[in-house]
Amino acid sequence: MHERSSVAELANVLKRELDRYSPGGKLPSSRALVERFRVSPVTVSRALAQLAAEGLVVTRPGAGAFRTEPRTHAPAPGDTSWQEVALSADAAAELVPRTVDASGVLATLAAPPPGVVEFNGGYLHPSLQPERAMAAALARAGRRPGAWSRPPADGLPELREWFARGLGGSIGAADVLITAGGQSALTTALRALAPPGAPVLVESPTYPGMLAIARAAGLRPVPVPVDAQGVRPDLLAAAFRATGARLFICQPLFQNPTGAVLSAERRPDVLRIAREAGAFVVEDDFARRMAHDDAGPLPSPLTADDHDGVVVHVSSLTKVTSASLRVGMLAARGPVSERLRAIHVVDTFFVPRPLQEAALELVGAPAWSRHLRTVATELTARREAMAVALRAGLPALSLPHIPAGGYHLWLRLPDGTDESALLSAALRAGVALAPGRPYFCAEPPAGYLRLSFAGVAGTSEIAEGVRRLRTACDELT
Repeated sequence: MHERSSVAELANVLKRELDRYSPGGKLPSSRALVERFRVSPVTVSRALAQLAAEGLVVTRPGAGAFRTEPRTHAPAPGDTSWQEVALSADAAAELVPRTVDASGVLATLAAPPPGVVEFNGGYLHPSLQPERAMAAALARAGRRPGAWSRPPADGLPELREWFARGLGGSIGAADVLITAGGQSALTTALRALAPPGAPVLVESPTYPGMLAIARAAGLRPVPVPVDAQGVRPDLLAAAFRATGARLFICQPLFQNPTGAVLSAERRPDVLRIAREAGAFVVEDDFARRMAHDDAGPLPSPLTADDHDGVVVHVSSLTKVTSASLRVGMLAARGPVSERLRAIHVVDTFFVPRPLQEAALELVGAPAWSRHLRTVATELTARREAMAVALRAGLPALSLPHIPAGGYHLWLRLPDGTDESALLSAALRAGVALAPGRPYFCAEPPAGYLRLSFAGVAGTSEIAEGVRRLRTACDELT
């Protein structure tokens, strides 16, 4: 049983039993709860913390947990209907309304109910995370001199140097800015490189979180189709000519969601087309540390081939470690660097020093390379298990490309399939999916699903999830 489901179940049991205790009465000790429910001390601690957060109990260090006084009455709800007018009035003056559809992002962040197979996840399952190595790194970081002092606004020099070494080319530590994860880096880059109302070229399909960033900034995403070799240069050039855009956002390596890798033949074309348009290329290199065992030598980042400061590079440690290790980077050369730094410092001041110190400790430890090898092997096994199960049990779902990196598969649904109905049927069958619609900024050419194989416990859970998906598909036929 997953830890989070154990916590939820124990918390629910304790809630039902609260009436046994008078207000101010002491609950059984943590040791007694551990013995009674046969769970870990961590589970008990988290369940009590959940009750405390809901105001049902209060915990006193060294004394235990006590039932709180019951609430006599809830305050009457206020009237927030005025906000509808205020928000609509603001939007009327905007060139591009900044209302944001976050459904695609929430689909990968929301934890499904207990017992539901998580094919919609965007992060590694706890069994794949380097939890011991991260805990040890955090402990060592806390003992570093000045660990809680204010860091340089650009980030710790040693961490900037480590990121720069991984990029190659002419990028140095001075060109690197430490950010609070990849999403924060993308937000800074889009705000720096395009004014509200401007068009920005994006791959189609593409990462919904990036589309949400663009729309929140009042930008107009313009789709450029991707095929098995990455973005099509002919359509990219045509889109620059038609829109006058000065920004193109792409994922050249294991693109999300298709898994495509920009081919060696197209790489120089993309840089040349952008340079001729006087445009920047934001390279979101999110999956480099999630290559599979059979990936072979990886192409260098686009920024390594960029001599004119066209590329603004984004990467992060988050995907290959934990959703809570939000440490990423921006790398750029030329005058744009100062604009990126200015926007970053205004938005966030700096990334907390203990987190940066912990990241340094983690990537400098022998466990880091072992973790990357383990992730590569595990993701390969899970990818194969999911592909085999899908082809055997759901041949009607088209799987045009098996990626050699990343954490998901991109499936085309049969013509006429109702994407929303399938998602609902799948959830009833006990499997959570990520719909394809949020990955398109214009009308999608067909229905799609993105299935993650990284957020599940292992290959047996993948097989069970595909079986449940087949049940959902059968329900709609």
